Amino acid sequence: MENKKEYTLTEKLTYAIPYKWKIQSKSKDGKKAQCVAYIDARDVMDLLDRAVGIENWRDSYRREGSLICKLELRIGGEWVAKEDTGVPSPFEGEKGEFSDAFKRAAVKWGIGRFLYDLDFKWVDLDTYGNPVDKAGARIWDLTDYFNKL
Repeated sequence: MENKKEYTLTEKLTYAIPYKWKIQSKSKDGKKAQCVAYIDARDVMDLLDRAVGIENWRDSYRREGSLICKLELRIGGEWVAKEDTGVPSPFEGEKGEFSDAFKRAAVKWGIGRFLYDLDFKWVDLDTYGNPVDKAGARIWDLTDYFNKL
């Protein structure tokens, strides 16, 4: 007889999901970049769908100076909320702000919290500020590059 383990809500929400790497900051001399791991908002949504069901989570937003995401889960028939703010993305502005607020609120539920246990990674930069490997070849995909190390 097969023994199927029942996972708690906390275990379901803290499951490691796919993550990617991006440049967070550059050294003062512009020769190195610090990279951090991040998750995609769609992966957070997929995890919520699997962990609690599509009908048992919802998000809403309001602006109080900064943008605030309220992420609610239905637990025991009651809606329970956790909130956090986001910052605009340098690449996608307001869209990035919504995504950031959503992901930060999700971290309060335990989603993606494992990212904070990962070490920063460093890459060299060429004279144009592009990431390069030790041989000086351009790195086009940081996630692929770090996964191969």
